Amino acid sequence: MPVTIQIPAALRAFANGQTEVSAEGATAGEVIAAFAEAYPDIGTHLYDETGALRSFINVYVGDANIKNLDGLDTPVKDGDSVMLVPAIAGGAPGSAWA
Repeated sequence: MPVTIQIPAALRAFANGQTEVSAEGATAGEVIAAFAEAYPDIGTHLYDETGALRSFINVYVGDANIKNLDGLDTPVKDGDSVMLVPAIAGGAPGSAWA
């Protein structure tokens, strides 16, 4: 059984509108790379020009942020769920949310 990648609404347009897909890999990084290979349009939204995962993309394996584990080397097993969560920021200066 492969790993399930949960795709946030902001990225679904680059994955044919899907909310989740399956991918194979032994680590979170391998699974994300397989996902980006299967859906090339999403690659520039996940990776910067050096090939590193963009800093505003948070990745969770189950309920754990991989930043608190082994990063992209965090192991995954069949049946795990990997969630991509782009950080959202903004607001206008002087607004209630600034």
